[in-house]
Amino acid sequence: MKILILKPSSLGDVIQALPVLRLLKLHWPHARIYWWLDSALAPLLEGDPDLAGVVRFERRRWAKPRHWPEMLRSIGWLRDQHFDLVIDLQCLARSAVFAWLTNGSRLIGLDEVREGARAFYDFAARRKTFHTHAVDWYLAVLPHLGVPVHNHFHWLPVRPTVAAAVLAKWPEAAPGAGPWIALQPGARWDNKRWPVENFTDLVRLLAPAHPRARFAILGDKHDHLLGEIISEAAPERCLNLCGQTSLPEMVEWIRRCDFMITNDTGPMHAAAALGKPLVALFGPTEPRRTGPYGQLENVLRLDLPCSPCFKAHCHFERPEECLRALSPVQVLARVNGRLPPAPPA
Repeated sequence: MKILILKPSSLGDVIQALPVLRLLKLHWPHARIYWWLDSALAPLLEGDPDLAGVVRFERRRWAKPRHWPEMLRSIGWLRDQHFDLVIDLQCLARSAVFAWLTNGSRLIGLDEVREGARAFYDFAARRKTFHTHAVDWYLAVLPHLGVPVHNHFHWLPVRPTVAAAVLAKWPEAAPGAGPWIALQPGARWDNKRWPVENFTDLVRLLAPAHPRARFAILGDKHDHLLGEIISEAAPERCLNLCGQTSLPEMVEWIRRCDFMITNDTGPMHAAAALGKPLVALFGPTEPRRTGPYGQLENVLRLDLPCSPCFKAHCHFERPEECLRALSPVQVLARVNGRLPPAPPA
């Protein structure tokens, strides 16, 4: 059997869709499964033990007409695979058209009204309620295929070569160096970011309360300045990793950390998938739909008349009040109640 999964973006969405891959492979261990993925995220899944391959979607490159022959060759390759099953978990017009063009024997998607994607599917799995979590919605395609849904799988399996590379580049990550607390100050939307000065104040509060703790600041190259600002709170105990790690290295760093304090963003979903204790700070989005799966009780948010607004730009009379009004002291109280005790020196 050959299967194609389409879920090209974003990082958090791809991580939340991984249980579909895991359960398909457990049910059909000899299936050859491919994943259609934005090229920027390809390193996350390349070499995955459950995948036969990653099909790169060159979204930015293929937007230019001169590169359309590449796109046509990719579609031709997909058609030549004669997929028995195609699963579109993106449910946008673009992904639905690509899925339909693969000419697989059966095409399944999600029952989403956006852009009319469901018109291309042989079957569409419905979201039970507005608040149904994204992970559960993705998994809803499986019962219609006769695939059992359970949680007996490794969401993000260890990648030994990547783990070894992390230790080689950052020897301080070795076990026994004291508990590591991951901080994730960035996010795609500005109004999903807890203010950087609050992260800085939180480190100042945490450092004396947990004298052996160290702080790994995660993010991409655009977050490097945020990491520098936060590091000023405890320079000798902060490691600014913003822009320094690949996606697989970021996952392995989170695996090594003992706790995470994070905005609503992709690495938060990686921490949830790894079962790491965390505190997630939410403002304009709805945690019941896209919060840290299995840890919704560890979300901190304020009940404001405008929240959740699901908008990338704040229009409230007090801009970004939903996050700004969350004080470092409030977050500290939640962290102290959940941070595992430090091992003896």
